[in-house]
Amino acid sequence: MLHCSVNPASIATLYDLGQDIDSAPRSLSLLFTMHIARPPVTLPPSVRVFERGWLSSNNILVQDVHHAALIDSGYCSHSDQTVALVKNALAGQALDLLLNTHLHSDHCGGNAALQAAYPALQTQIPPGLAHAVQPWTPSQLSFDATGQSCPPFHIDATLQPGSTLTLGGLEWQVHAAPGHDPHSVVIFAPQARLLISADALWENGFGVVFPELEGEDAFDEVGATLDLIEDLKPLTVIPGHGAPFIAVTQALETARKRLDYFQRQPERHRNYAAKVLLKFKLLEQQSMHVDSLVEWAVSTSYMKQMATSVQGAGSERALVLDWLAQLVQAGAAEQDGDQVRNRD
Repeated sequence: MLHCSVNPASIATLYDLGQDIDSAPRSLSLLFTMHIARPPVTLPPSVRVFERGWLSSNNILVQDVHHAALIDSGYCSHSDQTVALVKNALAGQALDLLLNTHLHSDHCGGNAALQAAYPALQTQIPPGLAHAVQPWTPSQLSFDATGQSCPPFHIDATLQPGSTLTLGGLEWQVHAAPGHDPHSVVIFAPQARLLISADALWENGFGVVFPELEGEDAFDEVGATLDLIEDLKPLTVIPGHGAPFIAVTQALETARKRLDYFQRQPERHRNYAAKVLLKFKLLEQQSMHVDSLVEWAVSTSYMKQMATSVQGAGSERALVLDWLAQLVQAGAAEQDGDQVRNRD
């Protein structure tokens, strides 16, 4: 097993870990993956994890002497690095199969580069958005709504919930895992009791519940997916972001507390989601003029919807500046005059 931390100072979560979950007001603080003391994690020899950080999701390479598959491909601005990591690990062997747990830009943004590097590569995605990928229909995908980028790619088949795959000498079950994304899946190897959880479960929570930003009720689906994970009884979890971990019971408890907090105060979830999207943009650009960042935010539909829902139409710019100030106060960004810079 290889666990390669490509960016060890990357952010695992923007949750406030400095106070009790029920306390208010709550400051925003950062958890850096390099600062977490974890018990050692042993993965099957055929499974390698490239821990990428927060702009790009983790990549999981599952390989045997005949075949190699990659699960999730990271963000497009990191695609050259993704291809280099895969080629170095495979040492001349071809990459046969690319699987996406869901179609957020940080999980599928490297698809096009991998398809160019490996022309025979077969790509599978969960079925929910297959119609929007082929033919490529940006209006039905999340990239415009989040203000993020993803080069067009093609698919060869769908990754059906309820199906099984044999990869790296292990049988893997595909399970529907709605909540963070309505079409997301998790992938579980019962023999090894190893779960690839994507953004359904992190060591300290879970990903933004994007359907809630569109006015859909999805918190219950997050809870049902956490119940599914508990029922699978994994010993080890490879999350979408952060290092693999074995404290699964503790992670589930943390996630359920976070879910309860968001269910009781959905405005906190919107506030958190807005800062996540701002932070993602800063991670991508590293430095921006404050006016450019605000203009990006108010022209991005998720950001505009959240700002309008909090303070009403016409107040979006002021609220974006307030969210930015919270990031600066938390140490997630720094501002020098009109320039805003990412801070790891």
